[in-house]
Amino acid sequence: MKICNTIDEIRNHVKIIKKADKSIGFVPTMGYLHDGHLSLVKKAKEENDIVVVSIFVNPTQFGAGEDLESYPRDLDRDFQLLKSQRVDFVFVPSVDEMYNKAYKTYVDVEGQITKKLCGSSRKGHFRGVTTVVSKLFNIVAPNRAYFGQKDAQQVAVIEKMVRDLNFDIDIISCPIVREEDGLALSSRNSYLNSKEREDAAILSKSLFLAKKMIENGAKEAKEIKKFIIDNINTVDYAKIDYVEIVDAKTLEDVNTLQGDILIAVAVKIGKPRLIDNIKVEVK
Repeated sequence: MKICNTIDEIRNHVKIIKKADKSIGFVPTMGYLHDGHLSLVKKAKEENDIVVVSIFVNPTQFGAGEDLESYPRDLDRDFQLLKSQRVDFVFVPSVDEMYNKAYKTYVDVEGQITKKLCGSSRKGHFRGVTTVVSKLFNIVAPNRAYFGQKDAQQVAVIEKMVRDLNFDIDIISCPIVREEDGLALSSRNSYLNSKEREDAAILSKSLFLAKKMIENGAKEAKEIKKFIIDNINTVDYAKIDYVEIVDAKTLEDVNTLQGDILIAVAVKIGKPRLIDNIKVEVK
């Protein structure tokens, strides 16, 4: 496994890989890796000749008062996990390497797709995401890039960016990896104390109960949202950011469920703001 810290270094390797007509699978991460990240790596290894993983805590996607400085980091552990998966290259740039002092260029996907859900409470977040991902795509030049469905809105935004800007890259969305009690794996789960960790399972429990409701015939978004909110509020210190039911592709609101539906939640449990979602096909 080769660790690269500069853009020039990883680009030189990419040129050699491309010259040999080998495919590149790319997994962008912010580090503090868990089994969710490793599931993306495994999928990338199945489908490509070479796998590149980036580790970069991107400052432009954090807002004022968010956890940029305290975001969990453990590079040595990350490297050991990636070595165990036989990753070929790890790109670990500094902030100065990615954003020089005169940096002034950003990529911004406009419309409801970035204004809703996390976009409504994290102003500028998706501009930071699309900017850094477009830069990484430009640097690594992958054939395929792998993202977790836990960040469903991020996946939808990146898919739109790729279509709109004509990136020649396939975006592969991979299923959410969960703990035994259903909690979606997240680097921010490390902020939870033992009680909060136990209570955090209310997010996935509420979503799966809502899915059962739908399977039993419920179709009115208002009724299903109220059911989810009431369930989450059984944890008396949980602070709901949003509970939304939207079209899975456009993220537009729906009143009566039909077609591919995304049910997404964001809830603060103690210190961390946790997100989760499920997709449901309603006929």
